[in-house]
Amino acid sequence: MLDIAEELDRWIGQGRDFAVATVVAVGGSAPRRPGAALAVDADGTAIGSVSGGCVEGAVYELCRQALEDGEPVLERFGYSDDDAFAVGLTCGGVIDILVTPVRAGDPVRPVVAAAVKAAASGTAAALARVVSGPPDLVGRALLVPSDDAHDGGSPAGGAFERGTHQGGFGAHPELDRTVAAEARAFLDAGRTGTLEIGERGSRCGAPITVLVESSVPPPRMIVFGAIDFAAALVRVGKFLNYHVTVCDARPVFATAARFPEADEIVVEWPHEYLERTRVDARTVLCVLTHDAKFDVPLLRRALRLPVAYVGAMGSRRTHLDRNRRLREVGVTERELARLRSPIGLDLGARTPEETALSIAAEIVADRRGGSGVSLTGAHTPIHHDATSPPAARIGSVA
Repeated sequence: MLDIAEELDRWIGQGRDFAVATVVAVGGSAPRRPGAALAVDADGTAIGSVSGGCVEGAVYELCRQALEDGEPVLERFGYSDDDAFAVGLTCGGVIDILVTPVRAGDPVRPVVAAAVKAAASGTAAALARVVSGPPDLVGRALLVPSDDAHDGGSPAGGAFERGTHQGGFGAHPELDRTVAAEARAFLDAGRTGTLEIGERGSRCGAPITVLVESSVPPPRMIVFGAIDFAAALVRVGKFLNYHVTVCDARPVFATAARFPEADEIVVEWPHEYLERTRVDARTVLCVLTHDAKFDVPLLRRALRLPVAYVGAMGSRRTHLDRNRRLREVGVTERELARLRSPIGLDLGARTPEETALSIAAEIVADRRGGSGVSLTGAHTPIHHDATSPPAARIGSVA
């Protein structure tokens, strides 16, 4: 539900009751990933999406019913082959949907309120909810902050100290501690998905399925080289929801007037900036300087960092010369194998905008495990995300 956090935060601030349907697990070629959500308030207003249109009507009705009954529901939707009028996914996939009522006085409401406020404000936190298991646990929720959020305030207004959490499952204290630890691991990876655990916080007791949704700040895209191609890449990076930084040592080029859509502009030698700035496993580094005095020290550093993607612009000749220079300064063949150079996919791109599209396409393919080949005539999956198996279907639960 954290993908619609800003709207839900407004609804809670207005005192609205609502039910939220969240994708728990997917199988096959499903259009939305775990965590995608649709919410419906008491007046029938709907926001978000769980399927891109295939089953929205049926999920809408489940939300209305959950608001009336006050009970969470887990429902499975799959491809309807036998009955052309049945509700199903025309793409052939399977999705499990958890519908949770969030009404005034419900125990889950303050936890949901804190979670959506955190997500809306860009605070890192993980929301864990029981999807299936003992009836008295289903629908319970736990909010876990990141380890570096202890010095700030809780999204709900109270202090969050390191290692603490908000809400809980009310069964066994060890269950809360175990889920909180697992949720932090999901949060560190920026991952949303399910985990299986025993109701006592280990493999003991009745099995439960927990959905963990991670709210993390946007991943970083750092573009080195304040050139016209960089301006186009900044626009595409923002479209893909990256926090985009432009870095160049030349103040005449690295200006807000030239890059109005960049989140940050840094005038500094690229390798020196990369040494001091924070990166993580989701960060992408795009080196567009194609000048050895910038490229070599920068790439020597970049190829040794645990980032998602390192690409460098240049001709085939520039690529070969750059690789030679990198080897001379100690870059290993294994490190060189990480470098995407020449940067981008072969789209025949010429203009800055076309080149930016080529680079962005390679970043997406690299992130999702795509091949980059045309889907026409191919027999490869359309969606490449790793998925967890759909949870077992249940009916209404208390």
